[in-house]
Amino acid sequence: MKHLIDKANTLMEALPYIRRFSGKTFVIKYGGHAMADERLKESFALDVIMLRSLGINAVIVHGGGPQINETLKRYGIVSQFVKGMRVTDAETMSVVEMVLVGQVNKEVVGYLNQHGGRAVGLSGKDGTLLLSKKLLQDVPGEDGRVEQVDIGYVGDVVKVNTDLIRTLEQGSYLPVIAPVGVGPEGESYNINADLVAGRVAAALDAEKLILLTDIEGVKDKSGALLSTIAVADMHRLIQEEAITGGMIPKVVCCADAIRDGVKKAHIIDGRVEHAVLLEIFTDIGIGTEIVQ
Repeated sequence: MKHLIDKANTLMEALPYIRRFSGKTFVIKYGGHAMADERLKESFALDVIMLRSLGINAVIVHGGGPQINETLKRYGIVSQFVKGMRVTDAETMSVVEMVLVGQVNKEVVGYLNQHGGRAVGLSGKDGTLLLSKKLLQDVPGEDGRVEQVDIGYVGDVVKVNTDLIRTLEQGSYLPVIAPVGVGPEGESYNINADLVAGRVAAALDAEKLILLTDIEGVKDKSGALLSTIAVADMHRLIQEEAITGGMIPKVVCCADAIRDGVKKAHIIDGRVEHAVLLEIFTDIGIGTEIVQ
């Protein structure tokens, strides 16, 4: 009987969150190990479908770096990176678009639909969803001054046209967005998926931006997980080198989204089954929430 009571208590713990978030929009960046492990793919799909069943609008933005690397290798194309950004010439861009839009996006959509969702795949070209421009990368020069380097068809989001997403939400569909933007001349741009998720969340005035990663969350210098941090604390944590490497652009993305109107951001471990539900519908959560 106790395990049945525990289940009831779990549901009661979730109840105030269900009430609070019904009708709101969550933007979820889906990437990392959660996209590669069959058990975790099913777990993620069920989490998203549960959110939609509870009246929460879920918008998915996915990555695809490992799949791009594998395909480029098969084509004999060697990737170069500048500060973590892939140098993307025309040939590389054609492969990136093929993989993200034609392969990964359809796999995510298919998996969601297979488990009972109503997912629709999109790229930034659909309905000019992600109007973009070339992103110049800041690189320190030999004299110590910062230089802006052109690394090809790597983009930044200028505008998110939300009409298409809103229309899909009204029909109870799940938009799944590949991070490929479109420029003013119709050219394609490879855009960081975290950046796209943050910009989409801001444009939709989302309640939450959720980034699935391959680590537990943001930690302090001692390695202890920080369950909540304020945007104002981020600079100090970066200065203390508690936040380093690839975590820096993720927390900056979250801070920018909050500055632009998103209520809260979360960085969570996508290697944990039902990570989204555990973070959103429990009092403690499993990752790091970032607040104003």
